[in-house]
Amino acid sequence: MTSYYYGWKIVAALFVILLFSSGFGFYNHAVMLQALIVDKALPITVASTAVSIFFLSSGLIGLAVSSAIEKYDVRYVITAGAAIAAVSLCGIAYVETPWQLFICYSLFGVGWCASGLLPATTLVTRWFEHKRAVALSVTSTGLSVGGVLITPISALLIEHRGIEFSVAIFAAIYFLGTVPVCWWLLKDDPGDIGLTADGHKLDPSDIQAVKGQTLASAMTGRYFWGLSVAYIFLMLAQVGGIAHHYGIVGTYLSTDQAAIALGVIPVASIIGRLAGGYLLGYFSSKLFSIAMMILQSMSLASLASASTVPVFIISLALFGITIGNLLMLQPLLIAETFGRREYSRIYSVSNFMSTLGVAAGPILMGVVYTQFDSYEGAYHVASLAGLLGLLIFLFAIFPNKRGHQA
Repeated sequence: MTSYYYGWKIVAALFVILLFSSGFGFYNHAVMLQALIVDKALPITVASTAVSIFFLSSGLIGLAVSSAIEKYDVRYVITAGAAIAAVSLCGIAYVETPWQLFICYSLFGVGWCASGLLPATTLVTRWFEHKRAVALSVTSTGLSVGGVLITPISALLIEHRGIEFSVAIFAAIYFLGTVPVCWWLLKDDPGDIGLTADGHKLDPSDIQAVKGQTLASAMTGRYFWGLSVAYIFLMLAQVGGIAHHYGIVGTYLSTDQAAIALGVIPVASIIGRLAGGYLLGYFSSKLFSIAMMILQSMSLASLASASTVPVFIISLALFGITIGNLLMLQPLLIAETFGRREYSRIYSVSNFMSTLGVAAGPILMGVVYTQFDSYEGAYHVASLAGLLGLLIFLFAIFPNKRGHQA
């Protein structure tokens, strides 16, 4: 093994890329949703639907993106995605009708998919095997750091300059924060520099086929379907809770306090994810997943019924811990079980299924909020969805004929 493995430079580059791509394309939806309601005078159901369309389009395009990643240098894919995302963000400034908003958000979802978690987790899977959990935890921490840095600043910028000015700034930062580091540090495969995964020297006379299952093989087992369906409900709870948390924060805190409180979830996500990467060296990934699912359901229920500000803040922090880890665990569980042979295809299909929950979360919680004029019922629904995801996952990890173990 080389003294310093280049894979860690890949991790550093992906950290920065996710900081910007997911900072604007994941955590920032809560701020954008409120701005669309206030500045564009759009109903909460329309704004929530736009967020859902964003995630649905990102899931639908996933198979095409995974095919592109297998055929072309991943840097081309990320660059194209960043360009599409930047253009769509600029377009939001000119939105006047719901259908225009939906077009912009659907394109934004396409760009985010191509420049976000799918190429990032695919690269980590290619470059790491034994330290994959640590590499994934560090890489995906960029997502949370993006939430810490970008979300509060975005909220203040929109508050003082409005959404039409702000989205142009967001677009420029997204592109410039993603593309240069992509071309500076990323490499498509360790074989490109004469290495195997984890940094061992590649022996040209001993090239072996990439280990792992095909998509067709993975889809014949109960585990793939159980994990994917469980994540439909887990992501419904997670993304619905994130999309509306700026609104629920506003019920407890002033505007300035709320802008600061928006950093609670991302900070907790950073701490939780890094701790999770460490703990996964000692505990089963499946056991750790169960713990995070339980904590997600409990924290959402606590947000729904919190009666004091301290309880509310603690609940936000606990929810944040689960966000970072559950996002990391899906690709980790897939890579551990099915290998890297067709990882991008398997992950894209599983991720598409979970996107159904991602898309439904903001809409469902928006509808419940509109019906009861309160976030209490909406967050109880999210808590129940997370609980259902846990039960499905437990069913999936029972030993079956293929020998999968819990």
